[in-house]
Amino acid sequence: MTSLRSTLGNLAGRRVFLTGHSGFKGSWMVALLRQLGAEVHGYALRASSLPNLAVLADIGGMLASETIADIRDAAALHTAMAQARPNLVIHMAAQALVRQSYADPIETWSTNVMGTVNLLEAARSVPGIAGIVVVTTDKCYDNRGWEWGYRETDALGGHDPYSASKAATELVAQSYRKSFFDGAGVLVATARAGNVIGGGDWSEDRLVADAARAAASQNILTVRNPAATRPWQHVLDCLSGYLTLGNALLAGDRHAATAFNFGPDTADNVSVGELLTRLAQHWPELQWQVEGQANAPHEAAFLYLDSSRARRDLHWQSRWTLDKALQQTAGWYRAVAQDSSAAASLMATQIDEYLQ
Repeated sequence: MTSLRSTLGNLAGRRVFLTGHSGFKGSWMVALLRQLGAEVHGYALRASSLPNLAVLADIGGMLASETIADIRDAAALHTAMAQARPNLVIHMAAQALVRQSYADPIETWSTNVMGTVNLLEAARSVPGIAGIVVVTTDKCYDNRGWEWGYRETDALGGHDPYSASKAATELVAQSYRKSFFDGAGVLVATARAGNVIGGGDWSEDRLVADAARAAASQNILTVRNPAATRPWQHVLDCLSGYLTLGNALLAGDRHAATAFNFGPDTADNVSVGELLTRLAQHWPELQWQVEGQANAPHEAAFLYLDSSRARRDLHWQSRWTLDKALQQTAGWYRAVAQDSSAAASLMATQIDEYLQ
């Protein structure tokens, strides 16, 4: 396998405007881009979870500039992007939790749909942008319970407000691509990834984040649906997909201006119960049990991505198996539980190993 550092070498010295940099995935993206030599300009709300990866790892200190503002604030977004003068825009800011979307659907729709509209409107008036990657989700598909992978040509949809808003985000990106950016020579692509795991996720209602809280407090993790199957992958596998796509856009590859799935190999598409059983092998403090919940919001039982297009057209592939991802994830949380000041160095070490 070739070095990813050399494959993504074109990102060195490039100016990248990244929304959502204060989140779990966003923090890892900043650290990864910095190791690749990019100049990163961040735009996001202030990190809210406790503990928080962006704070522990001093992600703000890795940025060339940082704007703390809402993606729904069109004026602030335009000003920040114009000042950054990016070559590449990566849009990751979102309301990303399914259950939160039931609690506050208006916030979810306005953030995910109109936030994306604001971003693309700002990009229309900022010169020098070569490519835009809009990050959505594997949940943007009309989930029919198939036991085979969804492809980029399959129907979009969504039962819950989060999934539906991300399907709508895909349509927004497609519309702007065809209406405005194709003629302007700016390449726009969307990226759909599965459930990511990795050190530093403390968001509410996420499986590994809940496991980390339970292990740290010596409580037993309760699980609603152990049979639910998801495409699990390490956060660095997911982000390497986004950057491989962004790199193609920077290189002027018009065939890359479309939608791409970035999911794990078939063997790593496992149930919640199996994931926790395997995670506990690397995390002795972790204990879990099944606990039913009456009137729980709808959740899809099975979801799998077909990433053939990314492998064929972008030469992207997962670099870490699920067991490797679980080992790295458990090791990160256990080490930070002993010494919280090690968060950034652990990220750097894992990124360096991944890039080789």
